[in-house]
Amino acid sequence: MRKIIFTLMGICFVLTACKQQNNKEMTIDFVDNVKVALANGGQIDPGSLQWTREPAGYEVKGDSIIITTAPHTDLWQRTYYHFQNDNAPVLQMKTREKFFSFVVKTDFTQNHQRFDQCGIVMYLDSENWLKGSVEYENREFQHLGSVATNKGYSDWATTAIPADVKTMWYRFSRREDDYCIECSTNGTDFSQMRICHMYEGADEISFGIYACSPEESSFKAVFTDLKITECAWKAHDGQQPDA
Repeated sequence: MRKIIFTLMGICFVLTACKQQNNKEMTIDFVDNVKVALANGGQIDPGSLQWTREPAGYEVKGDSIIITTAPHTDLWQRTYYHFQNDNAPVLQMKTREKFFSFVVKTDFTQNHQRFDQCGIVMYLDSENWLKGSVEYENREFQHLGSVATNKGYSDWATTAIPADVKTMWYRFSRREDDYCIECSTNGTDFSQMRICHMYEGADEISFGIYACSPEESSFKAVFTDLKITECAWKAHDGQQPDA
């Protein structure tokens, strides 16, 4: 009986050891790109980003990323239009860090067809994501806006800007499961576009850049000056939270 008990205990020990080892390996396999970038002075290695969906073509030159869009690519879920588009190319990094900001400059000089767009994105899955971009409309104006998609329904908040604006900086900030998108024409002075809550954005997230052409079009979107900073979206210092 003692021998049997010892054997069983031995098996239990081995199983426990294997479980601990597997957990350790999982921890080692996860690379928190935000923490890596902060340790490197905020610089992002383009090679550390991963495609959720690859574009028609892309090129990495130093710290610039060029995405060539394909026709009929988009991100949208249900609201108003009643269609579901989920095929835009998305290039992202992942993190569990709860407080940080991500900045990128976009150049969309080549856009020319209605709804051509490029910008920042946090794509969690097909029904939960957040994006900010400029969408081409015509030779007179375009839409600077953002979309928050929670549980399969998108919204769209926009403002019209002149069509001759061809570059835009974005700053994406996280405070736990709340998010802020800001924009800037000079990379220094940022204006708020949106504050929102993401129901599936409380733990590990993926975020980065995207570009797409919902209609019969293709263009090259250029992304530069990618960096991570300490959270630039500071804690609220006005009305106190409800008890």
